[in-house]
Amino acid sequence: MKLRGERRQSAASHGGGSGFDAPDRTRLAAVQEGQPRLGSITSRILAINLMALLLLVGGLLYLDEFRDELIDAKVQALTTEGEIIAGAIGESAIDAGPVERALDPATVRQLVRRLIEPTEERARVFAPDGSLIADSRSLLEAGREVQFEFLPPAQELSLVEKTYEAAANTWRNITGGPRLAPYVEQVEQRATDYDEVAGALSGNSGSEQRVRNGDIVISVALPIQSFKQVLGALMLTAGTSDIDASVRDFRLAILQVSGIALAITILLSLYLAGTIARPVTRLAAAANRVRGVTGREIEIPDFTGRKDEIGALSGALREMTRALYKRLDAIESFAADVAHEIKNPLTSLRSAVEALDKARDETQREQLLGIIRDDVGRIDRLLSDIANASRLDAELSRSNMTVVDLQRLLGTIIEVHETTGNVDAVKIKLELHGDGTFLVLGMEDRLGQVMRNLIDNARSFSPPGGVISLSLSRSGRMVRITCDDQGPGFPASSLDSAFERFYTQRPKTEAFGKHSGLGLSISRQIVEAHHGTITAANRMDGAGNIVGAQITIDLPATDSVDSA
Repeated sequence: MKLRGERRQSAASHGGGSGFDAPDRTRLAAVQEGQPRLGSITSRILAINLMALLLLVGGLLYLDEFRDELIDAKVQALTTEGEIIAGAIGESAIDAGPVERALDPATVRQLVRRLIEPTEERARVFAPDGSLIADSRSLLEAGREVQFEFLPPAQELSLVEKTYEAAANTWRNITGGPRLAPYVEQVEQRATDYDEVAGALSGNSGSEQRVRNGDIVISVALPIQSFKQVLGALMLTAGTSDIDASVRDFRLAILQVSGIALAITILLSLYLAGTIARPVTRLAAAANRVRGVTGREIEIPDFTGRKDEIGALSGALREMTRALYKRLDAIESFAADVAHEIKNPLTSLRSAVEALDKARDETQREQLLGIIRDDVGRIDRLLSDIANASRLDAELSRSNMTVVDLQRLLGTIIEVHETTGNVDAVKIKLELHGDGTFLVLGMEDRLGQVMRNLIDNARSFSPPGGVISLSLSRSGRMVRITCDDQGPGFPASSLDSAFERFYTQRPKTEAFGKHSGLGLSISRQIVEAHHGTITAANRMDGAGNIVGAQITIDLPATDSVDSA
């Protein structure tokens, strides 16, 4: 019961001759329909080509280091500018009093306003007591002090710029940039409100960065000195809106280029995937149809004109399919020939058995028994030769090639013949043409089988005392073996069919059924497996009469044992 259950399970698993489980059949159906599926070549090509570009685009959101370098450069520029202004104030805005030197507030205001006017920075000067004595953003109107600010130019951000700003701010919050103190400006400003100004009044230069309304405010403070006496402190402040605009413009420019590159990359990836994935899908679908369709040949798509790997794959699949159909045709033909050849002796055997019951004398019974023995022997020989022919193909595909010395092989076969043959039997001689070696790559036992088949075939047609001539010669990269006999030769109409299965044209003196007709067919199969050729011809005399048969074998030569 267990065995029967296993057979049912095996039959169910191979139902319909598919040999595939449900997931396999689903994938094959997708291939047949040309449907894309996850993990396909197209998605992989797109992912690989887009990965580097997306990393580049993502990296553009992280340009803080570049931004910091621009801010540091601006701090240096403000410091240099402040040194110039502080030096000018220290030289020109001095009120030399009776006790000590001091800054003249009116002169300082006028000088600061003139020096800072070409720029958008703000300059403030603090006295040694910490009070503010000059501010470039303050005007005196009608006896009142009015402070003004330069407003940034009005501009409307595009959707791309707004999206970029949101992404950049989000990324800055995620990455956690430097935490800056807020910029707070008192109504009455004093030096103690700014640490860098307090340090400048002590004779030390300094700078700070603070945040106002989301923008960074850079401040630089330097001491105003005259003859190494600190007369006050100069504070220069500037925003980073120009830096942010430069970084934003730089990022947007690269994003625009990246967008174009992204579109081109996607198009090229789809084109590349189309040149690879679609042909492979069509080849896979055709191969699947070959597996599932019976009764007619399926044509594999021809991409050999591409001259690339896909073309080579297409050519290989087409050749494999042709070889498969040829093998299937050969199997069907072989099965039909086997059935036909076995049917003849079986028919004779059945007739002899039926007549045996009706035989009245011993002589008829002996004749019928002789026919039965001959038919049984003929069937036995047929089955043995058929089994050998069936195993030969698989054996030829599995065996390893070695270097075979044909001169030594033929010498051994002739020596065995001379040792075991009759004195009056056919003689065999070997002739060598040329001084070179006669080495080939092959299977020595199978090549020996071919030589014995040729000799046995020639012996059966040679007259008593006749001579079989074997010759070896080499021409370029080929070794030629010829076998000549002195028999009646081949019928002119049988030269092309001499190597077909079950073909037999035996001498009249030979008993019927002694040969299966597979000898030369097997010989051709072995020779072709060694990438050689075998042909048959008749030997003629000067008058055009047939004086024997000649079989010629050409095999690729090898020069040394290293070739193996």
